[in-house]
Amino acid sequence: MSIARLATIALLGLALLAGVRDLHAATIVIVNQNAPGVGFNDPTPAAPVGDNPGTTLGEQRLLAFQYAADIWASHLASDETIRIGAAFLPLSCDASGAVLGAAGANYVVYDFPAAPIGGTWYPAALAEKLASTALIPATEPHIIARFNSRLGLFPDCVPGLTFYLGLDNQAGDGIDLVTTLLHEIAHGLGFQTFTDDATGEQLQGRPSIWDFYLVDNARERVWAQMTDAERVASGIAWRGLSWNGAHVTAAVPVVLDPASLLRIDGAGAGSAAGDYAIGAATFGPSVGSRPVSAQLMPVVDQANGAGLACTPLDTLNTLAVRGNVALVDRGTCDFVVKARNVQAAGAIAMIVADNVSGEVAGLPGTDPEVAITSVRITRADGLALKAALQGRSRTRSGVVARLVLDPEQLAGADRRKRVLMYTPRVNAPGSSVSHFTTEATPNLLMEPSINSDLRHVVTPPRDLTLPLLRDIGW
Repeated sequence: MSIARLATIALLGLALLAGVRDLHAATIVIVNQNAPGVGFNDPTPAAPVGDNPGTTLGEQRLLAFQYAADIWASHLASDETIRIGAAFLPLSCDASGAVLGAAGANYVVYDFPAAPIGGTWYPAALAEKLASTALIPATEPHIIARFNSRLGLFPDCVPGLTFYLGLDNQAGDGIDLVTTLLHEIAHGLGFQTFTDDATGEQLQGRPSIWDFYLVDNARERVWAQMTDAERVASGIAWRGLSWNGAHVTAAVPVVLDPASLLRIDGAGAGSAAGDYAIGAATFGPSVGSRPVSAQLMPVVDQANGAGLACTPLDTLNTLAVRGNVALVDRGTCDFVVKARNVQAAGAIAMIVADNVSGEVAGLPGTDPEVAITSVRITRADGLALKAALQGRSRTRSGVVARLVLDPEQLAGADRRKRVLMYTPRVNAPGSSVSHFTTEATPNLLMEPSINSDLRHVVTPPRDLTLPLLRDIGW
């Protein structure tokens, strides 16, 4: 048997009810690693919120952490206590974005007693469960977790955005801490590869258990069978990697919705005609809930030709989008603000073109007043559509936009109905490969960003996280 301690942990970047308890349910304990007066020990008075009875900021944080740990414990079986070394500390943060938290396995083990696959790294908590014995020192945690103590509490750290410490899943405009904790604890339990996703190099030349289920869609080979260069290439190929574990694959048709897409046609479409991948909004009607088919018209309210729709539309833009589908640019204000403004101008739907290169992502936000369907497309697709709209009149473009469902495809799955993994074309350290795709609908817990529509649920028919952990041995 060999053990290694890891120096890094998986990162999560900005963007319930527990099930029946297993007869041999795991025990998860929180090891408070904060110094006196800070983090879990912060004495700042706090009023109880959302079923969290704590009376100080530190106590509420600790109660939320144990609540999330108990949810996970109710779904896992292990004779060995799982220890999470946790702290709230200042993490990367500025006025526009922040790292919410980071967590991962503290130790990894191979060739332990009863190891299912020899010469393969397992996270320590899983290895001890499989071996039915302790494998690391009792003084050491199995998982290390760090969360941002500055979020929303300082003017240089996303002012106005804070962790919601309630246990009732009613975060509103805040970041639900319990949801964030469920995500990060899953990383520590094994929702991560220990193979370097940037270089393709295996830890000490040995694969992770994760790598036996991560399949390259072009080669139909798992990472454990591939070269370093092949792993690197598949990790930056959009829709290039899927998960082929039996538990996840069986649950995919139950969890994922039919895929939606943007279909462009019409006399003015030209070379832009075709189907486009879209990301769904967490607000407003879903694609397919009502027909959307109309002229595509851009909002233009900036000198550079962009249309942000962050303020009520002027007369010309209102005339353009009334009864049509509005094309707006990402940036400056929240997506729900854009949706409200184009809705007020009479648009029947909104398409947001990204302002940075990348893959398809959704539109986070909540607003019960938004009654139109909203979706997001990539920057490249937005530029293609804008080119097709150059010959428009003030009220017509000849470019017809339809938001439709694809009955043959599931949102976030490949053609074989295996869930896709997160593989942006530019490697995102700590996020690439060790998360589910951002194209999944509904949003999944283990996407690289926390979405506002998530629940404190890790099981089908709402989520795929527990099935994946089952695949690797839990």
